[in-house]
Amino acid sequence: MKITCIQMDIEFGDPSKNKQVVEAEVTKAIKEHPDVIVLPELWTTGYDLSRLDEIADENGLDSQQFLSELARKYKVNIVGGSIAKKSSDGITNTMYFFDRNGRCVGEYSKVHLFKLMDEHHYLQAGNTKGLFTVDGASCAGIICYDIRFPEWVRAHAVDGAEVIFVVAEWPLARVEHWRTILISRAIENQCYIVASNRAGSDPKNEFAGHSMVINPWGDVLVEASKEPTQITATIDLDKVAQVRKQIPIFADRRTDLY
Repeated sequence: MKITCIQMDIEFGDPSKNKQVVEAEVTKAIKEHPDVIVLPELWTTGYDLSRLDEIADENGLDSQQFLSELARKYKVNIVGGSIAKKSSDGITNTMYFFDRNGRCVGEYSKVHLFKLMDEHHYLQAGNTKGLFTVDGASCAGIICYDIRFPEWVRAHAVDGAEVIFVVAEWPLARVEHWRTILISRAIENQCYIVASNRAGSDPKNEFAGHSMVINPWGDVLVEASKEPTQITATIDLDKVAQVRKQIPIFADRRTDLY
């Protein structure tokens, strides 16, 4: 499976401009013939949280249509980063997954809200897992701060996830946490971690970039710098079963104790 992560700067509070950038980046990425394209967190709006009532996507419909058309046009699976989805229940930080035919095959809303960036003042937390399937592979999607909760990532691995996609707007100030945590999550869950972070800055933050693809041993297959770019890696899903057989941590878990 060949995967491309789009590490883009995000125009603060400008969904129209960001859609133009994403369309151009996907058009560029498709030249590498990836099976999956991954976008970063909140790529439509960035962290313009105070204006989400105005600029959030009503029921996510515009973003879904846009991403569906791209997936169908290029016959590529898209892990749609995340967008601010506005509904009668409030606004959520929501990720969509689209197959090669443009069908939405999964949806996940960020479960852990990051209070240091005031998410809890503007967003509602999700309450379901992010499991979905890509070309027959069992996958999961999580969002940024979620990676600091190993039990949440493990819950998806226990349910069979072989590839965990992470989309983020992780700040440069904590880039070493980003790298260390992602590598740890790959090792402890014996799965691939595919992490697409944003680049650039907004009025309050500078972001880390350093999108990565990590194999089940914790080896970094490819890693970006902090600048806007794309990274591509080919992963071997058989490696997940090999590693899990060699060190059978899932069979050895003490579910009677934890």
